[in-house]
Amino acid sequence: MPDHAPQPVDRRLPTDEARELIALVRDIARREIAPDAAEEEDAGRFPRALFRLLSESGLLGLPYDSAYGGGDQPYEVYLQVLEELAHARLTVGLGVSVHTLACHALAHHGTGPQRAEHLPAMLGGGLLGAYCLSEPSSGSDAAALRTKAVRQGHDWLLTGTKAWITHGGVADFYTVFARTGGEGRHGITAFLVPGDADGLRAAPPERKMGMKGSPTAQIHLDGVRVSDDRRLGDEGQGFAVALSALDSGRLGIAACATGVAQAALDEAVAYATGRRQFGRRIADFQGLRFLLADMATHVEAGRALCLAAARLRDAGLPFSRQAAMAKLLCTDGAMKVTTDAVQILGGYGYTADFPAERYLREAKALQIVEGTNQIQRMVIARHLVGPEAH
Repeated sequence: MPDHAPQPVDRRLPTDEARELIALVRDIARREIAPDAAEEEDAGRFPRALFRLLSESGLLGLPYDSAYGGGDQPYEVYLQVLEELAHARLTVGLGVSVHTLACHALAHHGTGPQRAEHLPAMLGGGLLGAYCLSEPSSGSDAAALRTKAVRQGHDWLLTGTKAWITHGGVADFYTVFARTGGEGRHGITAFLVPGDADGLRAAPPERKMGMKGSPTAQIHLDGVRVSDDRRLGDEGQGFAVALSALDSGRLGIAACATGVAQAALDEAVAYATGRRQFGRRIADFQGLRFLLADMATHVEAGRALCLAAARLRDAGLPFSRQAAMAKLLCTDGAMKVTTDAVQILGGYGYTADFPAERYLREAKALQIVEGTNQIQRMVIARHLVGPEAH
């Protein structure tokens, strides 16, 4: 047994309400999420009941307006909740982040009547959302999407295929971006599509390297009819809506990466202080101590940048560059930390009997989703030196 068990992260939270919220999340994580995480991930089971519990506990609408069932929490607090959830199981932390992303278009660009009609159920009524931007032939180049929405009276008919959709096939609603005009970013519009709409079908989930409990699937839209009342924002505004959501979503991914990295660090510290070789703890060997020190520094640096970007967002200041930096630093850091955790555990780290190998497989996904880390570098560089010359 380890003689120096890792302690919970000492968080600097802005209010007593936030401290109570983190205590609630830690209790749910300890009792309801962590005990079955390894078994359910191995079996590829999606924890739908857990998301209903999170909804009942007020955790699916934290950064949104309480007038519509949200939690009125600043992003600084919301991201720390995500980190705690991802620490227990990434499928859950990432699922909350994706759900929050799926609610963004309606919460920030919907009309008053639209928000009043749909947001309460989405934020606190047990519903789960998905965000549909990517397509088989347009991932990083999202403005090249081909899904079409054709107007027919007061309705729109949506036809096309979306790809890499988290919660594909289990979501209750989909925020879908479709082309209503010409080519490029100015011909795209956002729609709120019910999960049970006629003509909407999910393909079998992708067989993934990690996060097996989180379904990722293509969504096929075959003449799906939605009323104009479910159009979010103006016609042609959809790409700007998508990008504004992704700036916030990247902070969610950064927070999830920090949670996974912290979990891997905790596992490595526990193992290193409990494992003995050559008559002493392996934690007493300098080479391993330096490795742990570097891992802890990656985690703390990522957390600090993520929360600094969140505070800019909370203050209403530009944060796009910092969001890209946080996503880049936290997810690259998580890949490094989880790889080193496997190394510290040695042969045991390579087995499924310990969670280190699962953390490593999960961290890889976070370098890819919501804009690859190469895209993040492009975003950061544009802020520094302007757009690329063609």
